[in-house]
Amino acid sequence: MGFNCGIVGLPNVGKSTLFNALTATASAQAANYPFCTIEPNVGRVAVPDPRLDKLAEIGKSQKTVPTSLEFVDIAGLVRGASRGEGLGNQFLANIREVDAIIHVLRCFEDDDITHVEGGVDPVRDAEIIETELMLADLESLEKRLPALQKRAKNRDAEATAQIAVAEPLIEALKEGRPARTAIPEGQEEAVRRLQLMTSKPVLYVCNVDEDSASTGNAFSQAVKAKAEAEGAAVVVVSAAIEAEVSQLADDERREFLEGLGLKDSGLDRVIAAGYGLLGLRTYFTVGPKETRAWTITAGTKAPQAAAVIHNDFERGFIACETVAYNDYVQYGGEAGAKEAGRLRIEGRDYVVQDGDVLLFRFNV
Repeated sequence: MGFNCGIVGLPNVGKSTLFNALTATASAQAANYPFCTIEPNVGRVAVPDPRLDKLAEIGKSQKTVPTSLEFVDIAGLVRGASRGEGLGNQFLANIREVDAIIHVLRCFEDDDITHVEGGVDPVRDAEIIETELMLADLESLEKRLPALQKRAKNRDAEATAQIAVAEPLIEALKEGRPARTAIPEGQEEAVRRLQLMTSKPVLYVCNVDEDSASTGNAFSQAVKAKAEAEGAAVVVVSAAIEAEVSQLADDERREFLEGLGLKDSGLDRVIAAGYGLLGLRTYFTVGPKETRAWTITAGTKAPQAAAVIHNDFERGFIACETVAYNDYVQYGGEAGAKEAGRLRIEGRDYVVQDGDVLLFRFNV
């Protein structure tokens, strides 16, 4: 089960620098000119989770295996991208493939780095990108509608249902609202299949100067106000600092961040926010060989959670031994939790909770 976040924004806002730091590689070329990223770069990063080490310590595991998230660095969009400006159509197609959007906004002044719009205004930049995405989504839906209407006239029930989903989305887009504001109740999966860019959840990342990394600045405050109005999330980072931090060993990293007045890296917060943006949850398996984190979506039931490990686990699912993370830690592991009556046997209808430590019983 793979989940990915596409990193988007105007050219020269720090997308590739952030991506390089996220993946701790130089696989994406960072340069001061538009379209230096022509093909989307993809990198998988570990999701930081201090619970993993604690469980491994209790379980005396030889190693830990964190869960991961995929980030896709997509080339800079420009005004007119929906009409093909700046190779826009190619890049818009890349955005359709991701599960969530991380929108990097330039929130710093620097005369040495050109801004394609002539000056720094992150709220304007966000609106430029969203307008292009909405125009492309509207065009996509309006192209599909005539064929659906023709089928609906012939009493095609599926086409009628698709029109009922599409029409409120079209209306919202015409009004200048993203598709995610008009998803009909219970139709989330149907909308997801439409691959509309503005139906995807969004995280704004404010790329600030080094001096503003711990406090933010007036630019990032403006973005926060916009995000609050939309119910979106915001993370403030300095991509320049994160690029340095990503190359340091753990001890040096902590010391470096503390010296800047930062409790954790911006990258950790971006990764955690991306994980939350997708509605993901983590459960754990603990054994002498390894303690491993597994990714599921919120609301996943036990058999489907088992399938993340291996399809046979779902096919032959019998039950799962379940201990909540806090109980596992408090009682020193599975044996202690069982003795304290905190180990439960759950069946097929059990909805796995974030932090559950599971042992699946199956027969194939």
